[in-house]
Amino acid sequence: MRRLIAPAVLILVLLSAWELACRTLDVPAYFLPPPSAVAVSLVERAPLLAGAALQTFRMALQALFVAALLGAGLALGVSLNRTAEAAVRPLAVALQVTPVVAIAPLVLIWAGLDHADRAVIALAAAVAFFPVFSGVLTGLKSADPDLERLFDLYGASPLQRLVRLRIPAALPFALEGLRVASGLAVIGAVVAEFVSGSGATQGLAWRLLEAGNRLRTADMLAALVCLMLMGLALSGLVGLIERRVRAHLS
Repeated sequence: MRRLIAPAVLILVLLSAWELACRTLDVPAYFLPPPSAVAVSLVERAPLLAGAALQTFRMALQALFVAALLGAGLALGVSLNRTAEAAVRPLAVALQVTPVVAIAPLVLIWAGLDHADRAVIALAAAVAFFPVFSGVLTGLKSADPDLERLFDLYGASPLQRLVRLRIPAALPFALEGLRVASGLAVIGAVVAEFVSGSGATQGLAWRLLEAGNRLRTADMLAALVCLMLMGLALSGLVGLIERRVRAHLS
C-alpha cells in the first residue's frame, strides 16, 4: 500500500498545481488545457480512444512477439558458434542504432501502402529486437563455469548443454530483455505510425496527429494518457509473466 500511496499522492499534487496554474494564469486552452479539460476529453472521446488504443496495443503486442521470437531464436543459434556470434552481433547493433524514422518509408513500400499495419508491426519489432537478442545471448553465456566444467566432465553434447544448463541460466536475462522490449515495442509502434503518414492503422498516433492539426490540445493529452496507460499495461503483463517464471524456477 505504501508503494501505491506515495506515487498517487505525488500525481494528485502535480495535477492540482497544474489545474491551479492554468486557472490562475489564464493559460490559453490550445497551449495548455487544465487536467479537468483533459478528463472531459477522455470521457467524451472514450469509445474512439479505446478503439485506437486497442489497435496500437494489438500492433505493439504482435511486434513484441515477433521481436521475442526472432531475437531469442537468433541468440540461441549464434550462441553455439563464436564465429556466427562475431558476424551477427555488429549487424544487430547496427539495426538497433538505425533510427526507425529513416527506414520507415522503405519498410512501408515493402509492406505495401494498403498494409500500413504490417509496416508498423515490422518497424516496432525492429526497435524491440535488440534487447531480447542481447539479453538472451548474455544469459546463455552467464552459466556457472563450475557447471560448465561438470558438463565437460560428463561429455555432454552441445544440445544437452544448451537445454539443461544455458537456457535455464539465460531465463532471468531474457525476461529482463523482454521487459525493456515491451516498452520499446509501444514506442516503435507509435513512431512508426507517425512516420508512415497513413491513417489506415487508426491507432493512437493517428489520433494524436488528428488532434494536433486541429489544435485540440486536450484531445492530444487524452490520447497521451491512453498511450501511457497502455504502455504500463503491457509492461505489467510482461512483469506478471516474469514473476510467474521466477516463482516456478525457485
